[in-house]
Amino acid sequence: MELYHGPLDVKEIFGRWLDEEAASNYGAYIPFVGTIRAEEGIEALSFDIYEPILQKWFDAWQEKAAALGAVVKMAHSIGDVPVHTSSYISAVFSPKRRVALELIDEFVEDFKANAPIWKYDVKNGQRIYAADRSTPMDGAGLLG
Repeated sequence: MELYHGPLDVKEIFGRWLDEEAASNYGAYIPFVGTIRAEEGIEALSFDIYEPILQKWFDAWQEKAAALGAVVKMAHSIGDVPVHTSSYISAVFSPKRRVALELIDEFVEDFKANAPIWKYDVKNGQRIYAADRSTPMDGAGLLG
């Protein structure tokens, strides 16, 4: 798991991940790139992350992937990320394509639902909490 301030350098990160796994004899490498869309007048999205819970979540995914003979990698931005740049990338390396295809889908969907990352719209230089696009975490809040 890698965290960066600002937008991600997708080419550098994916290239490095490929180099790291080049000798691992994986038959499949499935990347995913999340890009900030220009919509509703936003200039950027901004992200806050609670790293201890995110690390625990990611470690559980590493164990799940390892049980299937695979490796999961991810990078995410902290702070402001302008439109048309990337805030999230992930990849699965696996001996078999079916494992990689299924695992990347499950991983990205679970990330969207359960990762402790708070998203803000940036409009006119102001951060506005994106409550309408946020998912409550299990156990969060006074009554959670």
